[in-house]
Amino acid sequence: MQAANSNASPADAGTTSDYVTVFVGETMFGLAINRVHDVFIPAGVTPVPLAPAEIVGLLNLRGRVVTALCLRRRLGLPPAAGEGSKMAIGLEQGGETFALVVDGVGEVLKLGADTHEAVPINLDARWRDLALGVHRLDGRLLVVLDVDKLLVFGADRLGASAA
Repeated sequence: MQAANSNASPADAGTTSDYVTVFVGETMFGLAINRVHDVFIPAGVTPVPLAPAEIVGLLNLRGRVVTALCLRRRLGLPPAAGEGSKMAIGLEQGGETFALVVDGVGEVLKLGADTHEAVPINLDARWRDLALGVHRLDGRLLVVLDVDKLLVFGADRLGASAA
């Protein structure tokens, strides 16, 4: 896959990481490209009674039953003002497939270590445990999400945050 943006010099080529950018509102998040399997428009989502609030429901993705997770709800953000078109990112975790529902999908970025920073202390507390770090890009901030922590639910989530 060709990177859409490269901030690394050829000498730093070994220290780059590729991210698929997704948007929730105006905020840009990054998911490691090696964790992303699909990008699609979610359709035919069936609600699941008594599921955690961030679970939108179940959907069929090429014959597989997939759990759809709303990134907006998972990050503790209010519902979107309008019901515009949503996108989904297919992720694998523990042999299961998940659909991460986002407001939009951006481009693939190849970023060097020179723009990477640790999780800032002033990052929203709801996001701090889900972030691996940030990249500062031309006046924008890319928050890199930890997919493993993002896909922990219920009692497992409480145990993981206590550890």
